[in-house]
This record gives sequence, structure tokens and C-alpha cells, in this order.
Amino acid sequence: MNKFDKLTGIAAPMPLINIDTDMIIPKQFLKTIKRSGLGVNLFDEMRYDDDRNEIPDFVLNKPQYRDAQILVAGDNFGCGSSREHAPWAIADFGITCVIAPSYADIFYNNCFKNSILPITLPQEQVDVLMKDAEKGANARMDIDLEAQTVTTSDGEVFSFELDSFKKHCLMNGLDDIGLTMEKAASIDAFEATASQSRPWV
Repeated sequence: MNKFDKLTGIAAPMPLINIDTDMIIPKQFLKTIKRSGLGVNLFDEMRYDDDRNEIPDFVLNKPQYRDAQILVAGDNFGCGSSREHAPWAIADFGITCVIAPSYADIFYNNCFKNSILPITLPQEQVDVLMKDAEKGANARMDIDLEAQTVTTSDGEVFSFELDSFKKHCLMNGLDDIGLTMEKAASIDAFEATASQSRPWV
């Protein structure tokens, strides 16, 4: 898993509430178990018409947001089903940070397992960041995970709260497997002792 430390990038504004996981990645794309290749179908039903042509007005189809790395969204982002394909699609598109007033719990926790930083801020601060994102590609935001700050293109700084364990995992690129492997020496020692004391197991 990739480490997250600092990010300076384009932020795409998506001022919608209750963006659910079926909007993020529709059900017909859930057949794969690969984390790669889903970015092209991120927000598929909003990005394409029935003939698979891009809808020009959708934010991620606009030239200034095609390389967005940050998404500024409305309340209750990631609600709906628990599909982990949702953060897979977001990450595969190239977005590594989402900023919203609140998230569905399962989606929020899945983000940390996929190198995505979900930042929670009060609505009034998200509103400021939304307006900043609307400036386009020339307005880049700065995310500093260690300092736990978001800085607008105009230099306004907002601090965010984050669980220290989740912060440690993201900064060190540790998913569940990575956390287990940190204890590899202890696990090996336990197995060696157990095999000597209980050779019949």
C-alpha cells in the first residue's frame, strides 16, 4: 500500500449530498477482484451517456479536473452498500484524498486500507474548500497529513482531526496485511515455541 504524507493537487468540487457507493462504482462493475482498472468507471452513470460518450458538464470530464487528486464533496459521502470497489475506483482514477462533512463508516474505514485520506471538516469549512476547488486547475490545495491541515490556494488553513492509529497506518502504508507483517518476528517465535511444546499439533 502506498504511503500518504503530503499532497499538493487539483481539487474537484462535487457539491452533492448522499453520494452512495453505487454512484461511485455501479454494480455491473463489481465482477472483478482486481483493484486496478476501475478508475474509468468511477461515477460511470454521471460521466457517460447511454452511448458511452462523456457528458461534458460532469466535473471529472472537464479538462481542468481530469487530473484531480482531491475530491471535495457533500455530507454522508460513501453511503449505501459496503463494496470496497468504491475506494478502489477512486484510487485508480488518481484521487487520494476526499474532503466532506461526514462519511458512511464502512466506506470511511475502507479508504485507509486503500491509501486514501478521508478528511472530515465542518460544513462551513467544506463550503470554503468547495469554492476554492471551483477555481479550477490553477487553484491547488495542500494536504499535510502529519500536521493534519488543509491549505487552500489562497493560504487559508483548516485543521482536521484523525485517529492516531489510522494516521500511523496511512503514513506508513500499512493495510491489514502490512500490520500483521510488522509482527512477523513475534509470530515466527510463537510458532517455533508452539511446535516444540506441542509437536503433535
